[in-house]
Amino acid sequence: MNREPAPWHSAGRTQRGKVRARNEDAFLDRPQSGCWAVADGMGGHRAGDVASQAVIASLAALHDHGPLDQRVAALRRCLHRLDRHLDLEGRHGTIGSTVVALLVEGQRAACVWAGDSRCYLWRAQCLYQLSRDHSVLERLMAEQQLSREQAQAHPDARALTRAVGGREPLSLEVLELDTRPGDVFLLCSDGLYQALSHRELGDALSQGTPQQVVERLFALVWRGPARDDLTAVVVQP
Repeated sequence: MNREPAPWHSAGRTQRGKVRARNEDAFLDRPQSGCWAVADGMGGHRAGDVASQAVIASLAALHDHGPLDQRVAALRRCLHRLDRHLDLEGRHGTIGSTVVALLVEGQRAACVWAGDSRCYLWRAQCLYQLSRDHSVLERLMAEQQLSREQAQAHPDARALTRAVGGREPLSLEVLELDTRPGDVFLLCSDGLYQALSHRELGDALSQGTPQQVVERLFALVWRGPARDDLTAVVVQP
């Protein structure tokens, strides 16, 4: 018996940056399961590519049935187990990765993340950033009420405050929402969104199939320095 067509369509791509020795990003694109994810190995640490691939492999092994709440809970347990495993593996140095995942069930969606890989939503001609970066920059802005420009001047502004396999126990953030016809989701690593303006992201998401949107985003980034690895997953009805 043929399986029912997936109600959501998607496309993903990852590419090594122009100055990187290896790609430390990875992604999951499983529309039939209603599950997508992007992971970015922590730069400056050993085996960042191993950590990001471990995140994606762990999420790919999850069962895709059950109510959304149960699936979110299973995903969180999965990442917490992996966090403990990577912590043991990294006794002599951090082995860590960001993660941002999107689960969809019917008319409901959940975004789960740790780190600074992001989830965006394009809805009714407006672009919304659903995830909030777990970074020193965001902490300085929130706790010390600094402007973005002031916080960016801090030498550790881009350092992560949460990650899978980080030195601190994993703390995941979850955002649930109802989906609407015409919604378009974008999961991406910082190598992609840092190279594009809010307007460029919105313009790219506003038209075309997921594959066309992904190719447009990569073409825009590749015109510039593209020093960091870049990854994008686009999801739409």
